[in-house]
Amino acid sequence: MNNLSQTSPSAGSATVPGLPVFFTPRMVAPSGSYSPSAQKPAQVVASWQARGIAIQIVEPAPALIAELASAHDEAHVRGVLDCVVPNGFGNRSPAVAASLPYTTGSMLSAARHVLDHGGAASAPCSGFHHAGFRNVAGFCTFNGLMVTACVLHAEGRAARVGILDCDMHYGDGTEGIIESLGARSWVRHFTAGREHHDAADASRFFAALPGIVDGMADCDLVLYQAGADPHVDDPLGGWLTTAQLRERDAIVFERLRALAVPVVWNLAGGYQKAVDGSIPRVLEIHDNTAREWARVYRARGAVAPVRR
Repeated sequence: MNNLSQTSPSAGSATVPGLPVFFTPRMVAPSGSYSPSAQKPAQVVASWQARGIAIQIVEPAPALIAELASAHDEAHVRGVLDCVVPNGFGNRSPAVAASLPYTTGSMLSAARHVLDHGGAASAPCSGFHHAGFRNVAGFCTFNGLMVTACVLHAEGRAARVGILDCDMHYGDGTEGIIESLGARSWVRHFTAGREHHDAADASRFFAALPGIVDGMADCDLVLYQAGADPHVDDPLGGWLTTAQLRERDAIVFERLRALAVPVVWNLAGGYQKAVDGSIPRVLEIHDNTAREWARVYRARGAVAPVRR
């Protein structure tokens, strides 16, 4: 456990003192780029704690090379980790390379937890959906969504995985890996960035979202990218308000809880910066997602039961 942690859940217990957040400072690194994603996890977790959101910090296990290679070419994985191949931030930073197994490991560890205990957990990380089978792109190095899906599918723990990607941008890396691995039959992938780009799309998006979530009812696990970059003021986004982003999160969590489908959610994009380089508006969006998560999953004082 790290120095931010509260008590961790005991093995086999589904009722916990706080909602599980799979975080370690080892996930954090200066990216040397425009994107704040590599440094954002610590800021987000500190913000949740400062606002009294009932969380507990759980130390994630780092993803192994073999696990990363379940969704990526192994030579590519080793090249990135050895700082021979540039990472998704366009550099060969040893600090970024050291953080990457923990970034994906956060997602994988959280997924293992919800498959064991039910309910919902958070992996406060970004930088997945543009990473392809043998390429990095768009501040994304390894695709933790597909690594998590592939590992758990290979282990027989998740026959079908839903990826609900509500980032601003099209999850082209995820799509590419699905095609490369022939995984279309068992990965159900929705990427909002395929068709939603401006404010005129909001009503159509909200009309469709409940059905999109319900369409994942037969999944053993859903991975939800609660992107902050669709915000109307985001320099790389621009079609949902703060209130609409919170409504999006409420719909997703309420319907997945009603369906008893375990869910892991992560942060995804968000690029609004203050003059001093801080990210208060991005933190506000992630705070609101955590508030909806807590409202839905702690409303009855316990995590939702495991679906058998």
